[in-house]
Amino acid sequence: MKKKVLFVASLFVATAIFAQDGLTSKKGEAYLPEAGDWSIGFNASALTYYAGNLFNGNVSNTALTSGSWMNGSVDQEIRFKMFKDEKTAYRLRARIGMSSSGGDLLGKYDQDANDSTEIQDYVVNTKNSNGFTVILGAGIEKRRGNTRIQGYYGGEIFFGLLGGTDTKTDDGRILSDDWFQPVGADPYDYAGTFSGNVRTTEVKTGSGFTLGLQGFIGVEWFFAPKVSLGAEYTWGLGMSSVGEGETTTEYWGLTDVEIATFSTAPNHVVTETNKTGKTGTFSFDTGHNAMLNLNFHF
Repeated sequence: MKKKVLFVASLFVATAIFAQDGLTSKKGEAYLPEAGDWSIGFNASALTYYAGNLFNGNVSNTALTSGSWMNGSVDQEIRFKMFKDEKTAYRLRARIGMSSSGGDLLGKYDQDANDSTEIQDYVVNTKNSNGFTVILGAGIEKRRGNTRIQGYYGGEIFFGLLGGTDTKTDDGRILSDDWFQPVGADPYDYAGTFSGNVRTTEVKTGSGFTLGLQGFIGVEWFFAPKVSLGAEYTWGLGMSSVGEGETTTEYWGLTDVEIATFSTAPNHVVTETNKTGKTGTFSFDTGHNAMLNLNFHF
């Protein structure tokens, strides 16, 4: 009987010591990830924006940024991890999407520049669309530490296809000899004079390509079982390129050819499309500005 009591007592003491080591909750749940665990994470910088507004009563606090040579896109990624063991994890980042938006601007204008006639209504409709965007990243992570504060480091490679943008503007004001749009004036409230009357109707940016290889280092605090808040820095190589775009404009008057040939043609709407050049960048720099991560393990 005495041996059984000692055995139960020793078992109780061992359990109590294990529960107090900081790596398990009162319910016996492990704080740290284990072999075979998965995790999903997202950028927690928005929490700093919310907290700043909450505690100082201001609505203009700026969230911590996480921009990089990858067109600032990392803050919109979904991040996954798969733990090979307690000290090693495989990482995957992914972003796939597209977007569009539109809006109307309502106003009045003097169509014939005559104060005695009725002011006309107009609508300027703008539509924006972003092409299909795919960004993928993969890497390996090594971890250190035996407490709920874990350090980690590793490397990743990124690949991305960034769709171009297309912005179309449909201006309801009718150009004529009596009304057109001079450069430098308020585009929503005037009857202009014939001087540089150019307005943009469409702007297209070229599609982009990006590739990068970077190392990272960070720290994670497991404040709840399998839930952590971490900060991460990266440093590496990045290269990107953006293809040719174009801008379409219209104005009231004559084309360059008509002017050069002293044409007697009447003024009319002239539409021109001009190409924009390609761009390319290469960088060796830090990739994130202390990016904050909130991770859930399961």
